[in-house]
Amino acid sequence: MIRLFKIKEKQRELSANSNGKPPGKTQSAGELRLQKDISELNLPNACSISFPNGQDDLMNFEVTIRPDEGYYSGGMFTFTFQISSVYPHDAPKVKCKSKVYHPNIDLEGNVCLNILREDWNPILNINTIIYGLYHLFTEPNHEDPLNAKAAKVLRDNPKLFAFNVKITMAGGYMGQTLFTRCI
Repeated sequence: MIRLFKIKEKQRELSANSNGKPPGKTQSAGELRLQKDISELNLPNACSISFPNGQDDLMNFEVTIRPDEGYYSGGMFTFTFQISSVYPHDAPKVKCKSKVYHPNIDLEGNVCLNILREDWNPILNINTIIYGLYHLFTEPNHEDPLNAKAAKVLRDNPKLFAFNVKITMAGGYMGQTLFTRCI
């Protein structure tokens, strides 16, 4: 009998604390920080964010970059972001969904951006990463490549690199690799 009273008392407390609604899902520190980061986003006009799984899944989202200058001007490149529950202590996992001929992005979509690896710091945020990705398209870096062949062409023959980028963005082949049209 005493146990029954305790259960009823607990139900009343829960009801009072949640204004009559069932208790909601508690958020991790990573989710709270990510909500703050997203609410403070100040994206360049060439970038947009979307939530393919709906607004309830903030930990997985996509960023689309449409560079308006440089070799990749006119292209459209989509990145997936996976955020861990211990964010910002762990950097987000970022992959490029678009196959792109780029010295800092390999054909599997892995991205070479120092702030996603050794230079990650919990004071960095999603806005910083998006600006870093945008910068990769406006000024690709041949000194720290994931695609060594593209980096060598960029370093040794920028005009050929520009030609190769245009061919691949239009949906052409580079060697044995077919690139999906992204312009």
